[in-house]
Amino acid sequence: MSKPATRVDVAVVALRQAIIEQALLPGTKLPEDEIGAHFGMSRTLVRAALARLQAEGLVDARPKRTAAVAQPSLEEARQVFEVRRALEREAVRLVVRRWKPEYGAELEGHVREEDAAKARGDERVSIRLAGEFHTRLAAMSGNALLERYLSEVVSRCSLILALYGRPHSSDCAIHEHSEIIAALRGGDADAAIRLMDHHVGSVERRALFDDDAPEPDLGAVLSRYAGEILNRGRDTVPLRPATRKAAK
Repeated sequence: MSKPATRVDVAVVALRQAIIEQALLPGTKLPEDEIGAHFGMSRTLVRAALARLQAEGLVDARPKRTAAVAQPSLEEARQVFEVRRALEREAVRLVVRRWKPEYGAELEGHVREEDAAKARGDERVSIRLAGEFHTRLAAMSGNALLERYLSEVVSRCSLILALYGRPHSSDCAIHEHSEIIAALRGGDADAAIRLMDHHVGSVERRALFDDDAPEPDLGAVLSRYAGEILNRGRDTVPLRPATRKAAK
């Protein structure tokens, strides 16, 4: 049975998802009192939640300053993508070695979800699903540390794209994900790595600054995401693998 989620867990998952889906943009202030009010938490617990997100590179929480969604520099962004390419290549190698027919069915089902989100015009879900394809693939590697690190790097890439990127192209992502699945199913690690390199490279090339996005309303975003997380059931909150123990 899954361990019941704490309020800190719920807050972390909701804030992380809001950042990944670009509902909370880089630089958005995250006042402790407002977050605490939404999740029924003390400042101590809010700080614990923000500290976990800071460790993932998604939040900038400095002493005596209001925390904010992180704003990585272009140099930091380049370094993140360098690490991501290395991790993605190793994930592909391990998945090819451990390949099972059910992996293909799972990944293809995920691509169908991406296609459905595109058909609905649901941009925020499309962005999240594009990243989750890679975290699902990492989970199939059988290496928990690789899964954890790649999940964090993929989340950071979503943040970088919110800050510097051109609009997300779901058509390209879906097509490229399908090509990667075909190479994995064929057991061709070299081809799968080439396709993954091209795919990650195309994501990185969208890193162009755009400062015209409107400032989001933190209260409205927290209400939406907290409600969605809680409606799934407190026992089913998706937590990061090998995450640090949350404050109770």
